[in-house]
Amino acid sequence: ESGIQVRDYAQMDRLLREERTLVAKMVKQIAKTGCNVLLVQKSILRDAVTDLSLDFCAKAKILVVRDIERDEIEFVSKILGVEPVASLDHFTAEKLANVGNVHEDFLSGEGSIVRFTGLNPAAGGCCSILVRASNQLLLDETERSIHDSLCVVRSLVKKKALIPGGAAPEMEVSQKLATWARSIGGVNAVCIEQFAEALELVPYTLAENAGMQPVEIVTKLRAAHAQGEKYAGINVKKGCISDIYQEKVVQPLLVSTSCISMATETVRMILKIDDIVISR
Repeated sequence: ESGIQVRDYAQMDRLLREERTLVAKMVKQIAKTGCNVLLVQKSILRDAVTDLSLDFCAKAKILVVRDIERDEIEFVSKILGVEPVASLDHFTAEKLANVGNVHEDFLSGEGSIVRFTGLNPAAGGCCSILVRASNQLLLDETERSIHDSLCVVRSLVKKKALIPGGAAPEMEVSQKLATWARSIGGVNAVCIEQFAEALELVPYTLAENAGMQPVEIVTKLRAAHAQGEKYAGINVKKGCISDIYQEKVVQPLLVSTSCISMATETVRMILKIDDIVISR
């Protein structure tokens, strides 16, 4: 930063004229590239734009979107198909992108939002979700629900398969492992039995979180699978054991396989530890 001392009105008037000339030259350089919407990153040291620069941009019919957070620059650049620049020397028409329409929507007493429509599909595309709530608690809960929904869609994209929910897969695997353990015997059978019992924690926890009697529900579920009802699961709405497949309660296959594989890898990693050194 450099300091300038102004001693009289003539110097102040010259300084203002030089500022206007410099800002006008910068705006003309931006408008020459064909840019009509300018996105400016938020500055932590000073104002990123001034009233004078906004006035020149308005006369040049350039919409200025201010105060974009630093951690949002990469996301905005990706979905719009633009390249961020730090200097006007690198501000060229090749760095710009084309969209159908850009307009500002004013919210009722809570600021405004800038909406970009008609994005180029080749740039990746996106869909923005505006979440509003009466308090922060509801807002956070809604955001978590949306995140869970997106995770389900991502799981289906990675592996296009659905299986019954309601802890039916875990209980079925547990029953198959218990049957296998009884057939082989020995030390390996003990490990397999413990693995099978660990899988029963999933229906136990589900029943407990649903306000049901976990011991009674898990016992009925175990008996149903022992009789060959592989689609039997915990029906939270009805508070009983029913055919989850007929109830259309399904979940992505990747969820169950990931849980089992990650839990198994964690146990194997812990068993490899020979000793623990406690450091203070």
